Amino acid sequence: MRIREIEEKDNQPVEQLIRTCLKEFGADKPGTAWSDPELGRFYYLYQQPGSKYWVVEEEGTIVAGCGIGPVEGHPEVCELQKMYAAKNTRGTGVAQDLLQTALNFAGRHYNRCYLETLSNMSAANRFYLKQGFQRLDKPLSETEHYACDVWYIKDL
Repeated sequence: MRIREIEEKDNQPVEQLIRTCLKEFGADKPGTAWSDPELGRFYYLYQQPGSKYWVVEEEGTIVAGCGIGPVEGHPEVCELQKMYAAKNTRGTGVAQDLLQTALNFAGRHYNRCYLETLSNMSAANRFYLKQGFQRLDKPLSETEHYACDVWYIKDL
């Protein structure tokens, strides 16, 4: 498996990976990444300063991905965005390597990293806590992901 920055050709495979994961957790609904209008345009979206998206490729197939982007109104804080992994890659250590890649980049541009997720993604919640994220009582700011019910932050 190889971690690399997203390329234009990855837009559709990344969207498919995310939609598959969202369906698995019953999150294929408004208020989640499911209804994000930028879902199939990641290559373009993550060309902005302070933003980047990485994919994990295995034998030509995208099996995981995550991004870093700014949080509006909080210039010192980035957001860990759209971190998803195919079911067969979970528990292999790929997510930890991918997260470390993202946090290394984030630490060069921001002081803290924020994320939003769903409480029924139990393994993801345990993973974020294990990686040093602290749970928040409420979202850092209002986003289009109003269905997310768990929020975390980590000092970089």
